[in-house]
Amino acid sequence: MIEVRLHGRGGQGAVTSAELIAVAAIRGGKYAQAFPSFGPERRGAPVQAFVRVSETPIRTREKIYFPDVVVVLDPSLPSIVKVTAGLKEDGIVILNSHKSEKELREMLGGWKGRLAVVDATKIALEELGLPITNTTMLGAFLAATGLVDRQHLEEALEERFGRLAEKNKKALARALKETKIYQ
Repeated sequence: MIEVRLHGRGGQGAVTSAELIAVAAIRGGKYAQAFPSFGPERRGAPVQAFVRVSETPIRTREKIYFPDVVVVLDPSLPSIVKVTAGLKEDGIVILNSHKSEKELREMLGGWKGRLAVVDATKIALEELGLPITNTTMLGAFLAATGLVDRQHLEEALEERFGRLAEKNKKALARALKETKIYQ
């Protein structure tokens, strides 16, 4: 089972991203669950969402404390939230940032593990006209993990966004190509 924790801010689509990953996994014949973790937060407040993907039925329903993958939608979050908390030693951090690998590793408290980086804000502004990075970060997630099939993820986008899916698929495709992965 692969466990994913997404960090974002209210209104950025972290919860939607978790749901889209789960839908794509299920379309691919896997088992999945997605769920948010937030209280009475308002737009802009830090939120978390979680996804589990497995080849076998998932029996646990608890919060994910030791993820395999961490996805960070908002570039300011690593400076206020310890996004690597509980991340498995062989896990991967997927960040929305334009900063260098060195700067990011320092911001992550010296994280030595795998790191995937894409300037999702720039891509979202250029492709969607809005700084909403969730579908762009799904492209980085695909590039870094290959956990779900691109076609299934694009089908989930079509189902969720209707006529807006094409712009979102373009943002996803750009991020898939532009994501830099560091070992």
